[in-house]
Amino acid sequence: MANLQSVNIDPKEVAYYEKLAGTWWDLEGPFWPLHKLNALRIEWILEQLRAQNHKHHPLAELKVLDIGCGGGILSESLAKQGAMVTAIDVVEKNIGIAQSHAKQNGIEIDYQLISVEQMVETKQQFDIVFNMEVVEHVPNVNSFVRACNALVKPNGSHFIASINRNWLAYLIAIFGAEYVTRLLPIGTHHYSKLVKPAELFSLLDADDFVLTATTGVAVNPIKRSMKLIKPTWVNYMLVAQKTAR
Repeated sequence: MANLQSVNIDPKEVAYYEKLAGTWWDLEGPFWPLHKLNALRIEWILEQLRAQNHKHHPLAELKVLDIGCGGGILSESLAKQGAMVTAIDVVEKNIGIAQSHAKQNGIEIDYQLISVEQMVETKQQFDIVFNMEVVEHVPNVNSFVRACNALVKPNGSHFIASINRNWLAYLIAIFGAEYVTRLLPIGTHHYSKLVKPAELFSLLDADDFVLTATTGVAVNPIKRSMKLIKPTWVNYMLVAQKTAR
C-alpha cells in the first residue's frame, strides 16, 4: 500500500481482507451475508433520509463517502440511487475489485486507496458519511469515529452499522455465525473490538451530532434472511445528524 500511512490500521485486518478480496461479488461466497444485509440497509437508509429531506429520491445529487468500501457493494447501491459517491478503503485489492466491477457495470464511483485520517487532511466534507461494518475492525475506535465525524458537513448525516459488545452478541455474531453456522469466515470479528452503541453515542455527541434513529438487525441462518428489529443487542445501525455551528 504505497503512501498509505495511518496509525489506525490493523495489519492483520488488512491481510485478512486481502485474502478474501476476490470473493466480494460472489453471491454464494463468504460475503453472501453482506449482500443480504446491503439490500436491507439501503432501504433503511432511504427511509431515514426521506424523513429528513422529504424527497422520493433522497440521495440524488448528494455528495457521499463510503468508508471501508470493500468490493463496492454499498457504494454501487448508493450510486444507483443518484448519489455522487467517493469510496475509500485501506486494502488495495479491495479497491481494484471495486473499480473493475463498477467499470464493467457502467457505474461512476470515485474509489481511493486512502485512510480516513488522510481523507480528513484533504479538508473535504460530505453530505453523508457511511461507516458501515467498519468500527469493529479498527485499533482505535475513538480516533477513527472522531475522524469520520470531521468528514461530515454541518447538517449532514453519519450512518454507522456494527455489532454490539455483550455475551449475546458474542454467542450469535461470533461463535454462532463463524463457528457453528459458518455464515462468516472464522476470524471475521474479534470480541474485544466490538463496539457498544452507547460508546458511539458519546463520540457523536462530542462532535455536535444528534442521534435521529437506531435499529437492530436479526439474522435467520436457516432461511438466509435478515430483518429489522427494535432491539440493538447484536447487530445494529444508527444515524446521527451534525448540527450547524
